[in-house]
Amino acid sequence: MSNLIISVFENKIFFEILTELQLFSKHKIKFYKSIDLYKKNISKTEELLIFFNIKNDEKNYEEIIKNNLPLIVVNESKYLKNSLKSNFIEQLILPFSILDFEKKVISLLSKYKFSKSSLINLKEYTIDKNERKIKKNNQELQLTEKEIDFLILFSEHNVPLNRNFVLEKVWKYSADTDTHTIETHIHRLRKKIFVKFNDNNFIKNNEKGYYI
Repeated sequence: MSNLIISVFENKIFFEILTELQLFSKHKIKFYKSIDLYKKNISKTEELLIFFNIKNDEKNYEEIIKNNLPLIVVNESKYLKNSLKSNFIEQLILPFSILDFEKKVISLLSKYKFSKSSLINLKEYTIDKNERKIKKNNQELQLTEKEIDFLILFSEHNVPLNRNFVLEKVWKYSADTDTHTIETHIHRLRKKIFVKFNDNNFIKNNEKGYYI
């Protein structure tokens, strides 16, 4: 994550301290006087966001938080993490040491990097290997371990997969095994996907096998 941007909000003194100390010299550090200024410059670049003294009007932050970027909240008293809907949030209470801040950043970025490495794109869906979930348009569905393995296999191939190949790779069965395991799992998974995402065309098949 050498191209990470650290964005500091509303505290120019802290921004200047970070810049001067060069603790994160590999990363670019930006300062935003207000949330509104940042909203005009939101990009898909990976960022670490640092907020100071979050106010009660959290709607100002919703557009930013929905991108699920790593976030550090600095307040004068303990702030309820769950108030902001982010999977990657840490907090510091004023006053704090730069060493404490550095530890928080390293820990948070490690967690964020680990999570990102677990995500797999599959058509318009995202597969999360760690959480065993499939996600789309802010909706998510919990899956079984085998269902995740099944979908990962599809993500690694762009051609239809025949029944014997899937049996061997996911269930470790031999090609001549007489089982309806695949058909049963596909039926259940199709039903789950339809109920959650209203997608009736998720797993398709032809004479060569199954595909997504």
